[in-house]
Amino acid sequence: MTIVAAGLALVAAALFAVAAAAQQRAAAQVPDERARGLGLIRVLVRRPLWWVGTGGDLAGYAAQAAALGLGSLVLVQPLLVTTLLFALPLAAWWSGRRLSRADAVWALVLSAALALFVVVAEPTAGVDRAAPATWLPAGVVLGVLLCGCLAGAAVRRGAVRAVLLAVVTAVLYGLTAALTKGVVSLLDDGPLALVTAWETPALVLAAVGGTLASQSAFQAGGLGASLPIITVGEPLVGVALGAAVLDEQVRVDGAEWLLFAVLVVAMTIATAALARSAAAHQEARSDGAATPPTARGTNSSPSKGTARNPSAPA
Repeated sequence: MTIVAAGLALVAAALFAVAAAAQQRAAAQVPDERARGLGLIRVLVRRPLWWVGTGGDLAGYAAQAAALGLGSLVLVQPLLVTTLLFALPLAAWWSGRRLSRADAVWALVLSAALALFVVVAEPTAGVDRAAPATWLPAGVVLGVLLCGCLAGAAVRRGAVRAVLLAVVTAVLYGLTAALTKGVVSLLDDGPLALVTAWETPALVLAAVGGTLASQSAFQAGGLGASLPIITVGEPLVGVALGAAVLDEQVRVDGAEWLLFAVLVVAMTIATAALARSAAAHQEARSDGAATPPTARGTNSSPSKGTARNPSAPA
């Protein structure tokens, strides 16, 4: 069962990568004045590429749900970080550039660190569901974090806004994964049990909120500014909820805690490096688009490089 769950998690990661790259390319071309709230979604639903991404998201979620039905959050969620290995090269290809060697190295560091977590931790399964009272402390912490990030995103623009909305997305997607495990466990109990369970509406709200936040993050900045945070944050939130709420455990002793600390530092540095790289690409494109052609010593016709949409993904 563990091998099957891991395989399904990797399939989900690949599908999420296609979805993220397609949706970011569609969302990046939406002007800021049309990107608030549901206005962004109204624009995106008219774009075929966005529907390609949505199809990838739905297929990826189905694979993730199947994996969670067979394995623990502590096992499945970290493996989703391999999304980066698929998504960043795909986004670079779509934007007409090569993925830099530094970005490729940091993506590998990030993926290896989370994958190593699964090997070292030897995660154990907990319970599929927990009472609302058990969820309350975690809910309060996540609620405060969400409110703070949303408040900051409301007054910021560009890469900072993308990062804050990516944190919101990561929290909501991690919550969605934890709730999915409980909903999947109810499938054998019949439709009535599924409809009346409190996890079902909570799952829908978290999934819809996460989707809206992710599209807003993709619109606000390049894929590298948001995807690393979403990819790392979602499994971290899922693992934390698995341990705090669903009684899942990791078997770590002695010096292994030091290894865990090193892995956390490596993930943090790699995420920051990828986000900085994306912000630098976006700033360079914006500066290039803002400079008149005559200042570059060219004629009045736009060059091949300036003809590109400045909001294309990093």
